Amino acid sequence: MRGDLEWGTIPRLVRSAAERYADREAVVEGRTRLSYAELGERVERAAAACIAAGVRPGDRVAIWAPNTLDWIVSALGAVTAGAVLVPLNTRFKGTEAAYVLQRSRARLLFVTGTFLGTSYVASLRRAEVDLPHLEQVVVLADSAPEDYRTWKDFLAGGDGVTAADVRTRADSILPPAPSDIIYTSGTTGRPKGAVITHAQTLRCYDVWSELAGLREGDRYLIVNPFFHTFGYKAGIIACLTRGATMVPQPVFNVDTVLANIASERISVLPGPPTLHQSLLDHPARDQHDLSALRLVVTGAAVVPLQLVERLRSELHIDTVLTAYGLSEASGIVTMCRRGDAPETIATTSGRAIPGTEIRVSAATGEPGEVLVRGHNVMQGYFEDPDETAKAITEDGWLRTGDVGVLDKGGNLRITDRIKDMFIVGGFNAYPAEIEQLLGLHPDIADIAVIGIPDARLGEVGKAYAVRRRGATVTADDLIAWSRREMANYKVPRVVEFVGELPRNASGKVLKTELRAR
Repeated sequence: MRGDLEWGTIPRLVRSAAERYADREAVVEGRTRLSYAELGERVERAAAACIAAGVRPGDRVAIWAPNTLDWIVSALGAVTAGAVLVPLNTRFKGTEAAYVLQRSRARLLFVTGTFLGTSYVASLRRAEVDLPHLEQVVVLADSAPEDYRTWKDFLAGGDGVTAADVRTRADSILPPAPSDIIYTSGTTGRPKGAVITHAQTLRCYDVWSELAGLREGDRYLIVNPFFHTFGYKAGIIACLTRGATMVPQPVFNVDTVLANIASERISVLPGPPTLHQSLLDHPARDQHDLSALRLVVTGAAVVPLQLVERLRSELHIDTVLTAYGLSEASGIVTMCRRGDAPETIATTSGRAIPGTEIRVSAATGEPGEVLVRGHNVMQGYFEDPDETAKAITEDGWLRTGDVGVLDKGGNLRITDRIKDMFIVGGFNAYPAEIEQLLGLHPDIADIAVIGIPDARLGEVGKAYAVRRRGATVTADDLIAWSRREMANYKVPRVVEFVGELPRNASGKVLKTELRAR
């Protein structure tokens, strides 16, 4: 049965989960443990408060907060009231957040109090951007500045709205209506808002849950940020479809991850390769019981081959899968299948998900731009027909901007972003491919490659490398090793060692920042 046909909308999914999995644990946050029935009640109360606050179907409601129970309840409450959710990146500065609030004309904002020593309220005020459409700001804390409301006060405002009123509102939402606008990470300039519907969300993440093998009773540590499609949809939405327990983790800290896996008997841990790498390499790993872990889903341009092998051999994880997606395609394009060969999982991102098609603008086995068509492709960029026309062809193919290779079995290997490719003496050099090779060096923990100008060859590669703990490898060592392992044009001419690579909140390396250096 398809998720979009079974539930139709996210509010109906929430209600169905509250009924089907009533006594199962839904969310664990510190000492708070909520059953699915209790989560359903809290979401209804938040929806009632949104209705009382004047939220109408189609209004944009933004949320700027880390992974917490309050995020889950306020976001699902807003969507149940018919709002279109606009999640804001927690790494945004005030001006960046204000830009998205202004572009989306959000009427209501849920914002965290203080997170990682930053007052989000203060940084928004400092931005001094005119936000005429933003009528209310609700601070997810016990206190709030004068003209803002506390979460408790906001919820109390909905006391006069009955459960029947909430149900009527929720039932008036149709599957093709937008459920959220996901603003792209903006690594190439101003963020653009990808519009995704209820039906798309449910169909895609029912498929994701099916392919991953997520099941009732699984305990899922959600480290991927909720503001990102992977955290919200492969996290919250997927758990609601299957009755899995959500354990949100607000900050990526490997010590906390280890402690959570052991104490909460975590069985499911999706995340970027860096998360799993740091888990494997942690000096205190063996002091924690990680035996409940059974499912890992990861994805990025580069998933080191050794990572998949080590997760299986050292942590005895049954299912390790790789996947590929982007916000403009509901966050999911391809995925490996359980039972795929380890080489397929390590070297590709799997095949197109059911009901969608992919092609590459080059011959089989040759790199070209990846194009996607199907039920996962966004409705368009919010109120931006020009950018939408650039991104989606007239016959419905989404231009991803990613470079990839399709093998004969239809498995996709992402080799790079089009804009990251550089040309060395006439040869196309793909940083992700070079990074994959450099990542095999025993002393390298993390690596990023960019092109830099060169008088003779036009451009050459420069590597930013992070050494493994205790390693003493030098730039000359790494360049000499590279000459033995890869074609000459791929060999980086310059190596700079750094403590860590700059990443955005989704875990992508910020090449723009490296180039700016």
